[in-house]
Amino acid sequence: MFKHILIPTDGSKLSEAALRAGLQLAKEQGAQVTALYVMPDYATMIYGSEALMAYNATEMTKSAEKEADKVLKVATDIAAAEGVNCKTVRATDFSVNQAIIKTAQESNCDLICMASHGRKGIAGILLGSETQRVLVNSRIPVLVHRPVVKE
Repeated sequence: MFKHILIPTDGSKLSEAALRAGLQLAKEQGAQVTALYVMPDYATMIYGSEALMAYNATEMTKSAEKEADKVLKVATDIAAAEGVNCKTVRATDFSVNQAIIKTAQESNCDLICMASHGRKGIAGILLGSETQRVLVNSRIPVLVHRPVVKE
């Protein structure tokens, strides 16, 4: 049914759980996987605000790239252990949800599998959610992996 699954990851335990679930689905479907890490666009944030001019965007970007490589290495290691072919993509964007949708479209993905942090009530309303924004704006189906809550 699915041929190409995009799995955004930020290195958190919740996104790793979604990664594992997405890889299992890909294995069952014979689908290819692209793991995505979205890096903040520090140059836009820093140069767009006079208050942050003291920070060095180049150094912050290098640090973000190092973190992206570390997180994506974990993704490829898990995929290899599952026997699933997984390519990786690093994207830089001011908007994480737009980067996810754009990467899914450009990679011809037919499913986005991502984590939900499971915020409820007022926290969910006030903090919002990248997952919620992807759900609202994507024309590509989104599979939301929710954390299992033990009582």
